[in-house]
Amino acid sequence: MSARAASRAAVPPPEAKASRRQILDCAARLFREQGYAAVSLRDIAAASGMKAGSLYHHFVSKEEIVAEMLNIGVQTVFGEVRRAIEAAGDVPAAHLIETAVRAHLRSIFEFGDYTGASIRIFGHVPARVRDATIGERDAYERYWVALLARGARLGDLRGDIDLTLLRLFLFGAMNWALEWYKPGRLDLDGIARQLGEIILHGAAPVRAPPANRRVRRTGQTAKP
Repeated sequence: MSARAASRAAVPPPEAKASRRQILDCAARLFREQGYAAVSLRDIAAASGMKAGSLYHHFVSKEEIVAEMLNIGVQTVFGEVRRAIEAAGDVPAAHLIETAVRAHLRSIFEFGDYTGASIRIFGHVPARVRDATIGERDAYERYWVALLARGARLGDLRGDIDLTLLRLFLFGAMNWALEWYKPGRLDLDGIARQLGEIILHGAAPVRAPPANRRVRRTGQTAKP
């Protein structure tokens, strides 16, 4: 076989790529709805409209499906956040944090099956699957820590805050929105603004400084 022919043979035809993505889409939906342990290869095949044996033309195992699905979820969210930050340009760090929160929220809802499945099952998949996907997650987490560090460096965030803890707090708040959010009083932009306010200014009310206490003519402070 010539090198050109071998190259053509190594590239899957368009219909194979489409079938592979269809399998991943169906798997993501099932894992999001049912969790990791409850979903079998047979379930994924049935949801994809094929026999279980046909699935092996695309994936050798359930773990391979899960690893690719988890990576797609993280890559998608990371890409959306990075594009939003780049499009924002040279703006204050506080604005960038709100922009990143908004992009993260929008992407986890737009690609809900992948992101929802990733959030739900990551802690339940075998260690070798987590190890195969941890690089993508670490890169995204480092991106957020760098973004928050910029805020601290420019004075938008306190310098004594542990940025890893702050990132964990933010991820928990944003990702849990998949469970509780329903369109209504707040839209996703409103949630992003509120989270930005909490991160940058806290939840405590702004209190006016206490009024000066009355001073006696002798110069001593009067007792209340």
